Amino acid sequence: MVSTEQIYREVRALLVIGGPLMATQLTQMAMGFFDTVMMGRVGPVELAAVAVGTGLWHTLFLLALGILMALSPSVAHLQGAGRMAEIGPLVRQALWLALVLGLCSFLSLRYLDGLLYRVGVDAAIVPVARDYLRALSWGMFPIFAAMALRLFSEGVGRTQPVLLISLLGLAVNVVANYVLIFGHWGFPALGASGCGMATALGMGVMLIGMGSLVVWDHRYRIYGLFSRWDWPSWQMLRPLLILGLPIGIGLFMETAIFATVALLLGTLGAVAAAAHQVALNVAALTFMIPLGLSMATTIRVGHAMGRGDAGAARLSGWTGVGLGASFMAVMAVLILVGHRTIAGFYTDDVEVAAVAAGLLQLAALFQISDGLQVGALGALRGLKDTRVPMMIIIVAYWLIAFPLAWQLGIRMGMGPAGPWIGLIVGLTVAALLLNARFWRLSARLE
Repeated sequence: MVSTEQIYREVRALLVIGGPLMATQLTQMAMGFFDTVMMGRVGPVELAAVAVGTGLWHTLFLLALGILMALSPSVAHLQGAGRMAEIGPLVRQALWLALVLGLCSFLSLRYLDGLLYRVGVDAAIVPVARDYLRALSWGMFPIFAAMALRLFSEGVGRTQPVLLISLLGLAVNVVANYVLIFGHWGFPALGASGCGMATALGMGVMLIGMGSLVVWDHRYRIYGLFSRWDWPSWQMLRPLLILGLPIGIGLFMETAIFATVALLLGTLGAVAAAAHQVALNVAALTFMIPLGLSMATTIRVGHAMGRGDAGAARLSGWTGVGLGASFMAVMAVLILVGHRTIAGFYTDDVEVAAVAAGLLQLAALFQISDGLQVGALGALRGLKDTRVPMMIIIVAYWLIAFPLAWQLGIRMGMGPAGPWIGLIVGLTVAALLLNARFWRLSARLE
């Protein structure tokens, strides 16, 4: 029987690690927030172009990032077991992996405009989205290297420095947006292209910050990250890929459903696509808190499993799930109450605001399910269980949510609301199955 004191200690430990991670996720999400607000002031077509482009690049980014995310639980297990000498070589291999992933993402983002035409996105949106993506593609090299260093720092339980680097990246991004989107300080007004440049610049600054941190902070020296040069080693990369590929595919499938909905709504015109971006941005902002908690849960579960303490791992997992779900319940109420005010804050366009307000009411409905599913995913990653969760995500989103979204939104003519109903159903199914999976695995380990 778990005591109240044990739960209190676990909540405190999760918040100590997760607090900076939650703030970091909000900081990084704030980049998208400022992109959306600033582009909303340029016009509906530009906002819709960034909405479509963001859906595409973010999907590719999360596929690659998911593969790298194997580093966090792997480092956490080594840290919990006291095997510090093995962490540095693992991180060096992850940096090689980050280089390859950055190159693949860079090339992909530069040749996606043909896809936009083929799926029927409004012809006025495509060239603007293309310019945005090509400008942003230059940030792919630095961001994955920065993420590898960040995941290492998280895995050893040092999350506060990550927040400081993210804040620096946000500051650079916002200032560059102001200068490049609207044309200030002698620069031309570049619109969506300037928005992509600003994001890429922020990514580069984050790599410089993380690199400087791990080199100069004495608390990282015990790991010997750059004490020697290592060429790529398949023997070390293989376990990372086995663990990380299902995470990456799962994140890709989860994010791709939202990108697909954005594309579906793009076929309905700029207003529908822009309204979807507003509602999705609000839902993504609230999601950052349980996502940060989920990352902290992975670390806590990983440390416990490294020590061989299955009971502590189970307690950490369920505490993380409960905290995330509780927060999202509060957010659901706030969104339902203030949906019109929130929509009006994002855009001056009356038609876009009206459609967005309706979508926000639907977004409120899946808040709790979203918190439950991401919490369970974090706990399962701490157990290094990634393959079955990947299959659950595929079933929930692509065999349930997508067909329903297509049927309701396109075939039955429900407009923007139809795909969002499909998303709600898919998220709920995923939440139930993932939590059932953690319950079964964690009970078996004790």
